[in-house]
Amino acid sequence: NYLSILENAKILSKCTRFDRKSKKSLLGEEKFYLSDLSFYFATNTDTRINYGPVLENLVYNYAKALGYDISIGRIGKLEIDFIRNKPRNNFSYVQVARRQLLAESVSAQNLLFLNLDNGSYNKDGIPQTEEREYRPLETIPDNYPKYVLTMDHLLQQRNGIINLNLIDFFLDQKRF
Repeated sequence: NYLSILENAKILSKCTRFDRKSKKSLLGEEKFYLSDLSFYFATNTDTRINYGPVLENLVYNYAKALGYDISIGRIGKLEIDFIRNKPRNNFSYVQVARRQLLAESVSAQNLLFLNLDNGSYNKDGIPQTEEREYRPLETIPDNYPKYVLTMDHLLQQRNGIINLNLIDFFLDQKRF
């Protein structure tokens, strides 16, 4: 009931989960996003900010503002942050990643120089964060656009998946 009240008050927005294999929405497995991040910052009693969910929330609200229908994708145990759909079959898949800092202590001026390496690698020598973000998109057999959005300025391509800087993504409305 509380979630319904918060949805009706436009404080939260519900995003349903969609199973790519069965092509059906999954009931009871939705995520909720804040319509205004000031609620998050007002209730955050800690000085640390978890940037991953904050960036994901920003992308969700931005896509909703552009008129997309949005759901969270699931392929087996893998999750796709967003499946965006506009009328006339304009699909795209989006992963949002807050990449780890290159150095432990970084000044505020260098904060935008982030990379995907979190210091832990899988058995093939690939950073685990990179694998977690790219693998769900690589398992999708269709040819709709697939994006990984990060705060990186050093971008990479992997198996046709487009890696974009998050700020460039927000500024380039024609492309999306």
